[in-house]
Amino acid sequence: MKPLIIYCYDAYCGWCYGFSPVIKSLYTNYKDRFDFETLSGNMIPVESTYHISHIAKFIKGAYKNVEETTGVKFGDDFLWHINHPDESDWYLNSEMSAIALNIFKEKYPDCSVEFASDLQYALNFEGRDLTDKEAYRHLLEKYDMDADDFYAKLKSEEYKEKAYYDFSLVKQLQVNGFPTVFLQLEEGKLYMISRGYSDLETIEKRIANILAENNFQ
Repeated sequence: MKPLIIYCYDAYCGWCYGFSPVIKSLYTNYKDRFDFETLSGNMIPVESTYHISHIAKFIKGAYKNVEETTGVKFGDDFLWHINHPDESDWYLNSEMSAIALNIFKEKYPDCSVEFASDLQYALNFEGRDLTDKEAYRHLLEKYDMDADDFYAKLKSEEYKEKAYYDFSLVKQLQVNGFPTVFLQLEEGKLYMISRGYSDLETIEKRIANILAENNFQ
C-alpha cells in the first residue's frame, strides 16, 4: 500500500482554485510514490442554496487577494456574475459538482486532482454554472466519457450517495476550511500537510519531514 494524499476541496472554493496549480504539481511530483484521493467538501449544501448576490460583494473584494497570493486569474465570464449580480441567474450549491467528480473518479481513479482543477477552471475562469448539467459537457469530450452514461449517472441516487459519502468523510476528518490536504502513511497515521493555501515548497518540506520522522522510505 502506498502512502495516500487526501485532498479536501470544494468546487466553489476560490482558494481551492488558487491552490489548483500547487496540488496538480504535487500530484505530478509524487504520483509514482503516493496514491491521491480528492474529496468534495459540501461548502454550500443544497439546502442552503443561495443566489450569487448574497456573496458577490465578498468575492469582489476577495478574488484579487487570491490572484495576488497564488498567481491564478479569474476570468471575465466569471467576474461578470460578481460585478452584475442582479442580472445573474446563478444559484450556488456544491451538490452537482461533487456528483460529477464521483462519476469521473469511477472511470479515472488516479486523475481526480486534474478533474477537480478542471471543474474549478470551468467555474472561475470560463464562468460556467456548475449547477447546470451542460457545464460539464466540454469535459466529457476531453476525457472521452460517454455523454448519455454521464448524464444518467448525474441524476441517479447511486452517485448522489457517493457524493454525500465524500461529504461525510470530510466531516469525519474534521475539516473546517478548504483546501485541506492530508498525508496518510501505510501504517494508518494521518498528518495534515496543508490547511488553506500553502505553496508547493512548503508542502514538500512538510512531507519530507513526516517521512523522515517515520523512517519511511
